[in-house]
Amino acid sequence: MKGIMYGYVRVSSTDQREDRQLIAMQQERVPEQNIFVDMQSGRDFNRPKYQELVGKLKSGDLLYVMSIDRLGRNYREIQKQWYILTKEIGVDICVLDMPLLDTRGGKDLMGSFIADLVLQILSFVAQSERDSIKERQRQGIAAAQNRGVKFGRPKKREPENFLTLVTAWEKKEVALAEVLKKCNMSESTFYRRLREYRLMKG
Repeated sequence: MKGIMYGYVRVSSTDQREDRQLIAMQQERVPEQNIFVDMQSGRDFNRPKYQELVGKLKSGDLLYVMSIDRLGRNYREIQKQWYILTKEIGVDICVLDMPLLDTRGGKDLMGSFIADLVLQILSFVAQSERDSIKERQRQGIAAAQNRGVKFGRPKKREPENFLTLVTAWEKKEVALAEVLKKCNMSESTFYRRLREYRLMKG
């Protein structure tokens, strides 16, 4: 019995258009009702339409995706999902812009090996790229700090009469709420600044 054709489309935000992916699905004659579209990040696979799609897939079905990054961007998760789809459920996957990732032509050991190898290479490249980006960010932050650039929220300055207000509060001459209002501070900031002053005084 011939399986059912499905398509999966993902755009990461509402300002991206899914038209190109939908046209590709139509060219492969995927029925419109079998095309599942998520407008969500590819960080993980907790996406409503993807989960709905997986719930419908059965052994022998065929799943089209435009490119591997439309399936997701976390390549460890992609490998896991690839295994679930192709080995546990038993569907075929065709990645339209990467002919080597078409399990229909790779039922033998060599075909499976090639598809797995391509996924491994993609994983390595993606991880290397992420590591490189993080290292460049780290170097950029270090260089900026050397130039005197400060990161994080600017420290909220206390008013000049801060100690006077603290003394009045300690003597119960003024309520804490009034002190916080005059200092323009939250309660946690007030107590933290108070501890700092007391430590400075020794």
